[in-house]
Amino acid sequence: MEDRKQETHPKRIFINDVDGYSSKHIAKYLSTYVAEEMSEDEDEEDSATRGEPVFQVVGTVSSSSSEDEESGCLELYTSPTMDELLQHLLECDVVVYNVSESATQQQVEEATWVLTALLAEMNNFNSRKIFILVSTVMTWAMTKPRNADETDGVISEKEFRRRRPHPSFRKHDDLERLVLNLPQAKKSKLKGYVVASGLQYGKGENLFHYFFKVSWLMQLPKVPIFGEGTNRIPMIHVYDLGGVIQNIIEIKPRLKYILAVDDSTNTLEDIVKMISDVLGPEQTHNLPMQEAIDMKAFKPEELECLNINLRLDASIVKDTFNMHWTSEVGMVNNMESIVEEYKETMRLFPVRICLVGPPAVGKTTIAEKLCHRYQIRHIKIEVIIEEKIAQLKEIVAEADTENGGNEEQKAAQKQLEDIFTGMAITDGKVVDRPGFRILQEKLKSKPCKNQGFVLDGFPKIYEEAKVIFADEDAKNQESDSITKIPTCNKNIIPGHIFAINASDDFLTNRVQGLPESVAEKMHYTQNEFIPRLATYRQLSEAEETLLDYFHELEIHPEQIEVTTDDPEYTDVLEKIAETVGVPKNYGRNQEEWEEENRRKEEERKQTLAAEAAERKHRKEAALAEMVAQYEDWQRNLLEVKRQEGELLEARSLPLRNYLMKYVMPPLQEAMVECCKIKPDDPVDFLAEYLLQTSQQK
Repeated sequence: MEDRKQETHPKRIFINDVDGYSSKHIAKYLSTYVAEEMSEDEDEEDSATRGEPVFQVVGTVSSSSSEDEESGCLELYTSPTMDELLQHLLECDVVVYNVSESATQQQVEEATWVLTALLAEMNNFNSRKIFILVSTVMTWAMTKPRNADETDGVISEKEFRRRRPHPSFRKHDDLERLVLNLPQAKKSKLKGYVVASGLQYGKGENLFHYFFKVSWLMQLPKVPIFGEGTNRIPMIHVYDLGGVIQNIIEIKPRLKYILAVDDSTNTLEDIVKMISDVLGPEQTHNLPMQEAIDMKAFKPEELECLNINLRLDASIVKDTFNMHWTSEVGMVNNMESIVEEYKETMRLFPVRICLVGPPAVGKTTIAEKLCHRYQIRHIKIEVIIEEKIAQLKEIVAEADTENGGNEEQKAAQKQLEDIFTGMAITDGKVVDRPGFRILQEKLKSKPCKNQGFVLDGFPKIYEEAKVIFADEDAKNQESDSITKIPTCNKNIIPGHIFAINASDDFLTNRVQGLPESVAEKMHYTQNEFIPRLATYRQLSEAEETLLDYFHELEIHPEQIEVTTDDPEYTDVLEKIAETVGVPKNYGRNQEEWEEENRRKEEERKQTLAAEAAERKHRKEAALAEMVAQYEDWQRNLLEVKRQEGELLEARSLPLRNYLMKYVMPPLQEAMVECCKIKPDDPVDFLAEYLLQTSQQK
């Protein structure tokens, strides 16, 4: 019994670089793998372990910032030294070294050192260990079929001794041979396996990520296929690769070299076309290989992998292993589920928003800002109908007048007639069935399906919403529904409803403040705006309103009141962002970020230049004002001095006359006498003379 318990103890598995795509998902698969159903000879005590994880996974990461939750590892070691790494390896039952993702030598050299170190310590092992090298089919890239005439012949994994590696993967081949040369004796405590993995896909993608991203973004009219695309690529889902490793650990197969590929024989062209059909624009075109490097779509070593052309037969995986396949028939046949995996792993969820509210409340401005923030499509019913009419007219114009055109052109003509008939009935507005179908077609388009949309002010009433968002496949079920909850198409129904509102006085004042030309263009003249506002208020008080429709679907609208005339709608956008959350897409690419940074830098320079010019202008204005004030002060000062001189002159005239009449004559006479006599003290003489003269008078 003790031995049985010892055997059921979870195996400890080491995996290198679990912050990388391949190792992360292998680690996640193994860490969540649970024991299968109880066998016949198993007692109840042993069956208690069923449903519990079979493996304890530990691994290395390149930095402490790497996410550990996604890998499911029990322990993570950040950039350990070689001695620390060896110590961790000795604590494990299985060592999985994954070198399948890179053509660089660092991983290969590290794996070679690890294998050599384990061999040196083998005699000190407490129990047997398994070393599994996860390599790549690129070590088979130059292998030819035995029959030279069969250019498309299948190569079996039993021919592994004949494999010929791609020149960039010779070191991988050397490492494979080192593992295969491990001691094969039954008493050997280190058993080695080589897993030659096909190009891996699934769970967010790695090598094929460019094709998924380009298709999802819908920025190119056609998805590029680099090269001819006729080469057959051996592939495997990354979770199925985890299943291969799990089977090796549990079964311990006799053959040491195992090919891990699925049953597909898809070409690169098959793969890219299917990605484009399911996720993208449904069109592809071939480009030279050099274009991939010029566009920075792929690195040269990645292109080498995409150019592999092999058909391999993985007999051990098919015949010996108990595989629970995720994608046995390959990527192309499972593309729908692979795309869903991709969206879920990359968190690429569409953001679908509907804005409702009275006229002039700012729905269109808010919608434009939301589209810029979340990189989603702005859906305005009038615009998409105009676009559809222009598109249909273009199709009809291409019709051959002699034979009346093909079926597509006839259908376009019929659709145009329906639209114009509806417009004639509704005074130029397409709000009937033709308009609804156009809107549905737009909401079901790939851009809206992938990224999402903002519905701007439409639908307006309950019945319109019921028709537009109806699920055609569930119509029969709807009539049988006891709860009478309306069915809806979950692929187009908005996930967030925002009712933007404001008081009538606020809206009226806003409209009255608009220039006349703007008001006429937006139909906000007094004769148009007041009836529109009254109609909206009337519809809002109907027995069944648009918001009631969403409430019934348990998509509860959020009411947002506009109280300030902020042209940026900062408060409204903040409230919406709190509800919707962060953008769920790729955001801007590198070129867009660089362009945005350039724009911001240019704006910053322009702002600084404007501020400097403003400061210079203010300084010059202040200086000119100071000069003007100084000149004015000088003029005032001269005027004051002139006036003071005139006043002083006027006041001094009587005194001057008195002095000329009574003082100056005797003083002049005294000075003449003084000059004649020339006394020793002229001043005393003058005083005495003047005194005597005055007494005589």
